[in-house]
Amino acid sequence: MSETGGLVDAAREWIRHDPDPITRDELSGLCTRAGTDVSALAELSSRMSGPLRFGTAGLRGAVGAGRSRMNVAVVTAATAGLAAYLHDVVGPDARVVVGCDARHGSAAFTDATCGVLAGAGLRVLALPRRLPTPVTAFAVRTLGADAGIMITASHNPPADNGYKVYLGGRAVAEDHARGVQIVAPADSQIAARIDACAPADQIPLASVDPADAVAGVAEDYITRVAAYRTRTDPSQVRVVLTAMHGVGGETATRVLSRAGVDDVHVVAEQFAPDPDFSTVPFPNPEEPGALDLSLVLAKSSDADVVIALDPDADRCAVAIPSRTGSWRQLSGDELGAVLGEQAAADGARSGDTLACSIVSSRLLARIAEHHGLTHRSTLTGFKWIARTPGLRFGYEEAIGYCTDPQAVRDKDGIGAMMRVITLIESLREEGRTIEDLLDDLARRHGLHATAPLSFRVADPARIGAAMARLDSDRPTTLAGAPVTEWRDLAEPNPDLPPTEGLLIGTAQGDRVIVRPSGTEPKLKCYLEVIEPCTGPDIPHERARDRLARIAAEITEHLGLTDPAPSK
Repeated sequence: MSETGGLVDAAREWIRHDPDPITRDELSGLCTRAGTDVSALAELSSRMSGPLRFGTAGLRGAVGAGRSRMNVAVVTAATAGLAAYLHDVVGPDARVVVGCDARHGSAAFTDATCGVLAGAGLRVLALPRRLPTPVTAFAVRTLGADAGIMITASHNPPADNGYKVYLGGRAVAEDHARGVQIVAPADSQIAARIDACAPADQIPLASVDPADAVAGVAEDYITRVAAYRTRTDPSQVRVVLTAMHGVGGETATRVLSRAGVDDVHVVAEQFAPDPDFSTVPFPNPEEPGALDLSLVLAKSSDADVVIALDPDADRCAVAIPSRTGSWRQLSGDELGAVLGEQAAADGARSGDTLACSIVSSRLLARIAEHHGLTHRSTLTGFKWIARTPGLRFGYEEAIGYCTDPQAVRDKDGIGAMMRVITLIESLREEGRTIEDLLDDLARRHGLHATAPLSFRVADPARIGAAMARLDSDRPTTLAGAPVTEWRDLAEPNPDLPPTEGLLIGTAQGDRVIVRPSGTEPKLKCYLEVIEPCTGPDIPHERARDRLARIAAEITEHLGLTDPAPSK
């Protein structure tokens, strides 16, 4: 049998068991054209190349037909595997929270998820549709559920969707792991059950008991987050808010109103859910141009802060007016530093831990030490950060912040929004700003300046080749400083589980980490320099120049000349 014939036969077998007529027709059309159309054959090969596996943020992929895409058949099998796992680990009375965003396919995937869980005899705690991811994470903990499922692809491009799994309740032993996304060995154990389950059209389905709907959880979440602001007087902070075409707008504005923050100007063009994300090429607040509409509104309304939520509202970007009168978007590390300082200075106790991913700035460790707290570096992703024992605050440089781990053991953009507003208020009482606080941290700990360097590739094989090239032709200096540390992060380490990546350090305190993205076809480099502050001025220009030199040298060693325009 020819390779093409084998591929078409495998695809037709998939079609035979696909419960969705739309994706059946889609894959059938590719099978018909594959014999004469090279592009159709390549597309069919991609669609059938392998099952989606749990990665940094769960299952993610483009919505479409085939075993390597997000579709009803894949979601049905994933849910059957999770249900089998919960039967084995918890028992037949396991309780599962289910939430979803407003992306293409989210409604159908949620219907399939709930139907499979109910068909397996589990109790389905269905949230209202189109709620932020942090509400699902909150629900797992507050309801004591054994698991949670969130249908979302967060800030991925419009074509994508995803499937996040949290474990909680009786499925985990330690409280600090309840309501956290799955990690090994649970991910591989669930995957094994997915592989062993019946074809999608043979998996039993049932209706969900309407009595198990949990509409009140969103209200409880709003009450909890609004209470981060303990003052009862009306806030004087003027906020510009964008929901980035996602599901966070209504929940965020209700939180602000409940907290007494009434001077809120929303970006109307981006407020309502829109799965096509019509005003931005990528619905990620970090991407160039994503905040353009927000900044126009901020200038015209004389706002104090811009808050940008990503589409499922688990991430938060912030822009502030600078001393020069222009607007300045804080980097993920800058916001992590000021929120970390806030958490450490406001009620933290001995034994509390500040945590961040290994690719985030080392400034958080200095802040923790200054306040007599513990610091921990983890692997990238909140499934690692949020399970830190004794966690007081955790963040990752990709604008993810966990500021209330007792309630939400995941990143929470709406929670971060409220922390930023309370920080602005407290600093204003002292006649200071967030910019002043950043300067104070630089004077106390040295200026920790970071910058991303990313390469988006069409062929993922280029990522491995570039990393191999860097490893075989190691730089001996970076920006004139001798390289004194070289670590392959895949090798055993007492502080971190093995992960794909390279860490380079210099005698001057510079650090570069190079790793493949866990959610996109990108090679990502994380650059950090530390400049001492010996006078009143903060050496921003010197740090920028050094970062630029290091970026150019790393690019040359990688042999990639087409860096992505942003993170």
